[in-house]
Amino acid sequence: MGADQEHLEVTVWRGTAVGGRTETFEVPAHDSQTVLDVVSWIQQYADPTLSYRFACRVGMCGSCAMMVNGEPRWTCRTHVQKVARAGKVRIEPLRNLPVIKDLVADMDPFFEKWIEAEGVHHPTRTRADAIERIDPESAARVEANTGIECINCAVCYAACDTVAGNSDYLGPAALNRAWTLFNDAKDAGKQAVLDAVSGSGGCHNCHSMGSCTHYCPNELNPMAAIAGLKRETAKSFFRRRRDA
Repeated sequence: MGADQEHLEVTVWRGTAVGGRTETFEVPAHDSQTVLDVVSWIQQYADPTLSYRFACRVGMCGSCAMMVNGEPRWTCRTHVQKVARAGKVRIEPLRNLPVIKDLVADMDPFFEKWIEAEGVHHPTRTRADAIERIDPESAARVEANTGIECINCAVCYAACDTVAGNSDYLGPAALNRAWTLFNDAKDAGKQAVLDAVSGSGGCHNCHSMGSCTHYCPNELNPMAAIAGLKRETAKSFFRRRRDA
């Protein structure tokens, strides 16, 4: 976008994935303008029926994630001047998820994959027990810490071509969560996690293309987490064969 650009040509997805279409708006261009600013302007001044999702506007909640010129991004942290091409921007709902309406993707399948991956805490103690002391410098705790900043924005899920081609695949976010729990000394479900992620839609479906890591706005590395799960599930398999 040139410095003297006064307007943007913004193409936005409208409707659902089945009966949808694109619609183009002319939006005033401003300095330091984000993609979320553009979407909000359209809803406030051009078409109040436009549906989209956002909350914090400062890159903490992840709810404003959308496809921008074909790439998944947090729209609140994406400046127009970095993504506009000849003054044009295309905005669509996140890929690999059902579309509820316009720019709003249905997140249910994304979170259902977390459950399938046993991405829920399995406590080692009850409320009546003393709090377990954890060494923050231990290798397992350091490894677990690498993935805990995931905020469930589904950018990695939208970026993943394996998800696009295999609806059963658990996806990078759920597998990243599984790896975090596997390394958490306070989680008692290590074998349950390995069993969950070694199935037909599990970690071994990953082709290690790296889109999840490339696009993660929090600079996490789901691909490394998935590689860790591949190693541990393989070890678990051979241990069971040995002990059978």
